[in-house]
Parts: sequence; structure tokens; C-alpha cells
Amino acid sequence: MIHHLSEAHSLVQIWINELRSVSIQQDRMRFRRNIERIGEVAAYEISKTFSYESINITTPLETTMGYNLKQQPVIATILRAGLPLFQGLMNYLDKADSSFVAAYRKHDDQGFHIEQSYVTAPNLNGRPLIIADPMLATGASFIKAIPSLLSNGLPSEIHIVCVIASQEGINYVKQALPEAHIWVGAIDPRLNDKSYILPGLGDAGDLCFGEKLQN
Repeated sequence: MIHHLSEAHSLVQIWINELRSVSIQQDRMRFRRNIERIGEVAAYEISKTFSYESINITTPLETTMGYNLKQQPVIATILRAGLPLFQGLMNYLDKADSSFVAAYRKHDDQGFHIEQSYVTAPNLNGRPLIIADPMLATGASFIKAIPSLLSNGLPSEIHIVCVIASQEGINYVKQALPEAHIWVGAIDPRLNDKSYILPGLGDAGDLCFGEKLQN
């Protein structure tokens, strides 16, 4: 299921505009914060899909009934670009456990392939799993990370959160993970010959944290 967060007019559209704009995106703090805000919106929307149970709450005046999550989620992120989006999700789902995946594009004469060097996760059995990565281009890094994550248990549901996705990437993930919910700030129509999203916004990791040396 696809949840397009900027399909209707909202503040998400404004934040996406600022993330794309070369005249604004050089302000790294503002760039990171806009990604974080989209993570917060996604966390709120995802929370509506969770299972809840009733609890008793004692106020200074009397006892009343409220609701709490049946299971706290696990929030995973693809390092390094996913950290601001991860933080936005954690700001609202503040009792969640965390998981981290180190994966990156390894460029060579044939183009690139996905290198994955590190995965850590708690027990996922019966818990909602949320995977955060700002750019869903080909979908390859998501699909490569899934088996490693699922070796830690079978989640009750899988949510993928990204700021911008290509239609091709969405189609690829839907085919590989038809049960997953995809929450996306904006859907872009195509990839270029280097598999970067167009119109996209550039390299999210570099814009968040500075340029890196290419391996």
C-alpha cells in the first residue's frame, strides 16, 4: 500500500520544495530539519495503523481509561543519509527500539552495486518494523537489507518511510515486498542513467553531512 504524504496540500509539500531547492538546501541544518519533520509526520500517520490496548490511568482526581500500543515498533535506518528521517520517527515513537544497516552504492566500471557491511537489530517477532531511508531510487538497498533484518524475527508489519521515491523503486519494492506499507513524501517519475531520482534533490547524505570520498 502506498501512502503519498504530499498528495493533498499540506506542509509536507513546502518542506519538499525546500529540500529540492538549490537556493535553500545548502543550509544543512534546515535541510536535516525538513527531513526530520517529514519523519515526524510519517510517524504520526503510521501510529494510526498500530494495534492498541486499553489501560487504566490515575489522574490527581480519579481513575480513567486510556490506550497504549500493544507492541512498541522497531525503527531501522540505512546509514548515513537516513539519520535525520530516523530521528523524526524517534521523536514521536520515542519508546521504539532501534536497528541500523550500513549499506552504500559501490561504483565500478559496470555502474554500481549495493555493499552492506553492518546490520544490528533487536528481536522483531510480532513487532511493527519501520525502515527509514530518505531516497528510494532503485529499491536495491531496501531489498538487500530485508533478509538480514528478518533474520532477527518476523515482524507483525513492515513500513518503509522515504522522503522521495522514484516510481521504478516503488514498483520494485512492491513486487518484492507486497505486504509492506510505503510512506513517501513525494513520488518522482524517473531515474537518470546513474540511477539517481529525477527531479530528486541531489545526494541526501552529502547535503545532510558533507561530501564523502568515493570508494
